[in-house]
Amino acid sequence: MSANSADRARRLDVVLVKAGRTKIRYAAELLADDGTRVAVRAPWAGEGVRDFGFVRFEPGDVFTEYYWRDRWYAVKEVRDAAGALKGWYCDITRPATLSGTDLVVEDLDLDLWVSGDGTDVLRLDEDEFAASGLAERDPEAAAAAVAALDELEAQARGGRLAGLFG
Repeated sequence: MSANSADRARRLDVVLVKAGRTKIRYAAELLADDGTRVAVRAPWAGEGVRDFGFVRFEPGDVFTEYYWRDRWYAVKEVRDAAGALKGWYCDITRPATLSGTDLVVEDLDLDLWVSGDGTDVLRLDEDEFAASGLAERDPEAAAAAVAALDELEAQARGGRLAGLFG
């Protein structure tokens, strides 16, 4: 395998889909794929600075992202340009699929933020989730999404969120 082939084999595009449309697509470095969990690393892919009030994502931030083929969430460890841990942004999603070099994840609106020191655990976007109509269209998926959010929150409040990566 040539060096270029090896480089390409370690690159993926993360494709975040919401309501049937691609919300964002960005290049990431494949760190590991054990057949169930895929780990990638990518720089902040947004435009400029995004200030949520509880955290700012900005150029230079590095995301180490964990996706599962059998779980209804993705967990993104966020570090600043100097390597300091900002926290974990958890997306509630359908299980990830890998199609060629596209890692496709369907965002189900619910999110969880956990600060780097673990003191802030915030459930996010529950209003968007309710307004999405998923509970009416696909009650099983909606129930799985809420259960995933509850599970992640319990892990975070118990100081066990990092255990998901081991």
